Amino acid sequence: QEPLVPSFAQQRLWFLAQLDEASTNYHIPLVLRLSGVLERSAWQRSLDRLFARHEALRSIFVAPQGKPRVEVLPPDAGLPVLEHDLKGRADAQAALLDLCQEEARTPFDLSRGPLIRGRLIDMSDEEHVFLLTQHHIVSDGWSMGVLMRELSSLYRAFAAGQDDPLPPLAIQYPDYAAWQRQWLSGERLQTQAD
Repeated sequence: QEPLVPSFAQQRLWFLAQLDEASTNYHIPLVLRLSGVLERSAWQRSLDRLFARHEALRSIFVAPQGKPRVEVLPPDAGLPVLEHDLKGRADAQAALLDLCQEEARTPFDLSRGPLIRGRLIDMSDEEHVFLLTQHHIVSDGWSMGVLMRELSSLYRAFAAGQDDPLPPLAIQYPDYAAWQRQWLSGERLQTQAD
């Protein structure tokens, strides 16, 4: 019933973000080339399900008295995706590069979120580029592998008209952060600090 606390790593990233709010140094970009006919509703449903599934991806960081705490956006908020149509354009590759650079330069607002976003760029009817950007405060390199496996499983299932194939999660990242704060406290914290 108490406010959610950030992990120590999240608190460090939050602090660094306060020093330079426009920084994009802690973005985790991913570029996917999608070949073949894209089942758009299944794709968006897969992204929205991932967003709903992981509280870490829905986390935002507010600090009303200068001390950060975590709030979690509602599961039905959906993962924001901008769509761009470059089909048939002579300058499609240059326009794609411009969109990639624009995405890379767009900062996140840690207190408003979401701290993950996508761009779906249509190059042709059977060639798409998907840009997925996350702030490092809600993800890391290891998590990207999990995200890609789950996104792939969800898309295959939803495109085939099936239900969500993923088992429920037993633990969420805010649970880990609370455990970490409790475990690394008192004498144990003092020993580490010393």
